[in-house]
Amino acid sequence: MMLSYHPFFEADKNIICAGREPDAEDLAAIRAADAVVLPQGCFRSLYAMARQNCANVFPNFDARFKYAGKIGQARLFAETNAPHPETATYRNLDSFYNHPDSFGGQTTRSFPLVFKFDWGGEGNHVFLINSSDELDRVLQTAADFEKGGRSGFLLQNYIPDGNRSVRVVVVGQTFLSYWRIQNSTESFGSSLAQGAVIDADADPDLQQLAVAAVKAFCNQTGINLAGFDILFAAEPRPAEPLFLEINYYFGRRGLGGSENLYKLLNTAILNWINSLGLSLKDK
Repeated sequence: MMLSYHPFFEADKNIICAGREPDAEDLAAIRAADAVVLPQGCFRSLYAMARQNCANVFPNFDARFKYAGKIGQARLFAETNAPHPETATYRNLDSFYNHPDSFGGQTTRSFPLVFKFDWGGEGNHVFLINSSDELDRVLQTAADFEKGGRSGFLLQNYIPDGNRSVRVVVVGQTFLSYWRIQNSTESFGSSLAQGAVIDADADPDLQQLAVAAVKAFCNQTGINLAGFDILFAAEPRPAEPLFLEINYYFGRRGLGGSENLYKLLNTAILNWINSLGLSLKDK
């Protein structure tokens, strides 16, 4: 029996778990299933229940929950030797002030730096820091967040990238790429939400390098549904693809919209089911 929690993929049994925690009925259904399909936005609790009680689960979100947030992703990049900008992570302000000799610390600091809070997407909560005064201001923002119960940030070496990055999307065994290019000199970052534009044709050689790097990373980690942000330094050439972030719930514009993503996802799930030697009863 095939069980789907995804609202756009119909299986032998279909359950919606949006906005609630999984319960005993979910557990019974998962235990009876040969394979389980989950939505992109599933809770950690639903994923854990599925992984612990069914041998076959799509998508593979092991890395998403084991290496949560931007801090977790930085640790994942380091542990897998994935090339990425030099990074220091801090669970809170105390950890920052208690390690003045770390990268970004008081005694070794050089600007510009990139400051990222542990949460957020599409360029939110990411800042280019050009001076100690700017760093002090964003650290005050971090203090305000900590008062509200949210903590954690990282500092990265700034890589001049020509105001662009490659988005590589993996859907099952399919990999798609395109550039996100920021034409405004007033904006930092290349997210579409900040006004960047899509270019699927520029520098195909660099796109191929980015896709190859992401494929190798996915083979190593098991990730099969995510959008990766890959950076290339503007100089020198040829440049090495650098991993910036993993987006497990990513935008669809660069893929041709939601309908096209769901087609890709439907095909990926069916291929995954076939690879298991299983089939849907009505297919």
